[in-house]
Amino acid sequence: MNFQFTEEQLMIQQTAKEFAEAEIAPTSVERDKKGEFPTEIVKKLADLGFMGMMVSPEYDGAGMDTISYVLAMIEISKVDASVGVIMSVNNSLVNYGLEKWGSDHIKNNFLKPLARGEKLGAFALSEPEAGSDATQQRTYAEKDGSHWVINGIKNWITNGQSADYYIVITQTDPELRHKGITAFMVEKGTPGFEHGVKEDKLGIRSSDTCSLTFTNCRVPEENVIWEVGKGFNFAMNTLNGGRYGIASQAVGIAQASLDASLKYAKERKAFGTEIANHQAIQFKLADMAMKVEAAKLLTLQAAGLKDAGLPYVKEAAMAKLYSSKVSVECALEAIQIHGGYGYVREYLVERYLRDAKITEIYEGTSEIQRIVIARELLKN
Repeated sequence: MNFQFTEEQLMIQQTAKEFAEAEIAPTSVERDKKGEFPTEIVKKLADLGFMGMMVSPEYDGAGMDTISYVLAMIEISKVDASVGVIMSVNNSLVNYGLEKWGSDHIKNNFLKPLARGEKLGAFALSEPEAGSDATQQRTYAEKDGSHWVINGIKNWITNGQSADYYIVITQTDPELRHKGITAFMVEKGTPGFEHGVKEDKLGIRSSDTCSLTFTNCRVPEENVIWEVGKGFNFAMNTLNGGRYGIASQAVGIAQASLDASLKYAKERKAFGTEIANHQAIQFKLADMAMKVEAAKLLTLQAAGLKDAGLPYVKEAAMAKLYSSKVSVECALEAIQIHGGYGYVREYLVERYLRDAKITEIYEGTSEIQRIVIARELLKN
């Protein structure tokens, strides 16, 4: 597979890099401490077209390819993984599914403002008793005339407090189990729909995560996504399309860990010379660089297959699984290279570790990725 990037792809990568360094980096530490959502940064990302990167211009998107999206996500996440996941959810989990399976009503009324970045989206699948096993939905929607009435709880929802539009996965026919699950678009402010307090998280603290509560929440029938009973298929297919987004985020964190380690190793002296001259440190740096490159290539491979219209489910799962593993490993090594300084906020690498861990959990745990990969292998 050819990874000689086009002029446009390189321009997007450079734009993302410059924006991240100039607009995101100056406030990243303070926002992490306070758990502060980057509202103004998200608005500026929208101005760049980065909140609807892969959406067709027909629906007010930027019409970029998946490789461009991956390159931009890596650059943004190198500087702040919290901003990266906000961008990833809107692009991968919300826009992607709405453009592929949404009705004209959904596309015109919800997708267009999301792609322009005027509105922010969230994807509500997880529940207190439905995490990795998404078939066990307890949130229930019942038909009432021209509306559906939703009752239930969702949790661990990224952009949960800040979103304007929510994709909500519900059970509509329990007897049919996963074939009785339906997806809806729900707007913030709909009576009976409330969000909980922001979770106090280990990492990606500038991204808001919270629970959602639905109490006799009435949603018009035209807000059904795809078809009644297709909600599980919609959710799984959307997650397949989102895994290269989290893989990109993980690669960005891993690259940041390597960059910080290289810089520190050239400056810090021990035993009369810079620690970069010690073989023990050189071996760590070499291993980190190899892992980052492998993770990046896996991620680009998945993106390239998607752009070519070829099957990419296995490759996306591999990219997500491996990149998230590498992200944690590189962050740990960065802390070890920095020694005591790696354990304090001033040197950033402790944040990389806190941010990295969630990439092994959300949008399908590492264990689920192995199941996906094995099933794809066994099909042949």
